[in-house]
Amino acid sequence: MRATLLLLPILLTAALTGCTSHMPPDMLPVPSMVQPNVKVVTVPLPVIASSPNEGVTYGGLSAFLLHNDKDEIATLIAPQVNHNENFGTTASLYGAFYPSRERSFELNLSKSTEVNQAYELRVRDQTLMGEQLELNALLYGFTDGSARFFGFSSDSSPVTESNFGDRELGFTLSAGYPILDHTQLFVGERFRQVRIVKGAVQKLPFMGDVYPQGQVPGSGGFTAHAQMMSLVYSTLDSPFMPISGVRARVTVETSLISLGSSADYRRYEAELKGFYPVSEARFVSVGRLAYSQTRGATVPFLERSALGGETSLRGYGRNRFVDSSYLLCNLEQRIRLFRWEVFGVRADWELAPFLDVGGVMESLGDLKGRNIEFNPGLGFRAVVRPNILGRIDVGFSSEGPAVFVGLGYPF
Repeated sequence: MRATLLLLPILLTAALTGCTSHMPPDMLPVPSMVQPNVKVVTVPLPVIASSPNEGVTYGGLSAFLLHNDKDEIATLIAPQVNHNENFGTTASLYGAFYPSRERSFELNLSKSTEVNQAYELRVRDQTLMGEQLELNALLYGFTDGSARFFGFSSDSSPVTESNFGDRELGFTLSAGYPILDHTQLFVGERFRQVRIVKGAVQKLPFMGDVYPQGQVPGSGGFTAHAQMMSLVYSTLDSPFMPISGVRARVTVETSLISLGSSADYRRYEAELKGFYPVSEARFVSVGRLAYSQTRGATVPFLERSALGGETSLRGYGRNRFVDSSYLLCNLEQRIRLFRWEVFGVRADWELAPFLDVGGVMESLGDLKGRNIEFNPGLGFRAVVRPNILGRIDVGFSSEGPAVFVGLGYPF
């Protein structure tokens, strides 16, 4: 989870603190490389990050960037120690491995002295069945002591804010196969076991004390075992960092008590993303329109449609607004300011003014103009193609500014 603190400060300070060395591949605890000596860029540096739910985190890390024979970053390893007033001291290890453009692995291990912990393994593989089958898998277990709940609907007030610890264990698995030109059919399985425990933010009341048992479905814990089917149309020029093309997705997901879930419900999602480059991709206009609807009598609150956080409404913390449906529009102008090479690592430095617009509601017909949130903001990005990006996004809302530090584009 704390991998979000890494890349942008690494590149910002590499000119002052980094060094480059070459090592035999058999001395490195990473997937094999074919070159006789591997270029390793080592960057020790302090780290400062902030987010609305977690507050300020500070500490230090050492990042090791390993290059392949094409001089692309094939591996990023970053051990880190940081401190947060809510979580105490946290030790973590993050690794990203890119043996090819069609295959990637991510590993994250993290443990705090107060509540928080995370253990994650993510795999993406497009090499199966003659590169026709795309496999995506995530295995995880974590406890997030910064989770918030404000109540349901777009009218939920900041004065009803409560804190809890979200303790989860689960996996997601999906496989996609082309059925038409530019079109894939995905099927998938998702398992999620949730326990609600005391959170780490002492200045806020515990959710269980604010909302009596049974008032909020899922507040006593729940299990979700859902099956998914998606149809995806894509003309994107890259699955990780596209600069041109469109991607449309329609998804239906079903959760059944008979298959182990705590409740019966269905989720319907639709998403359209577009990328339009000009001036040799120095300017890339990006837009996303998304709709989600969850239907069922006793849908757990963490399974409902939610907005807020680094990938939706960036003026608010994660899951600020929760209801049965949401409508979301993200607009972003990505501007490449310059390219800079430091210790053999070439990065594109981007500025990205954005506007996030969206709202939650019971159903689409219930959305009212006064319930729509407008979050303007500004993003700063460091892009190391073809697979690594660090970002800082600052969004503004009626409840003040929010700052997110992360890896990868928000959408």
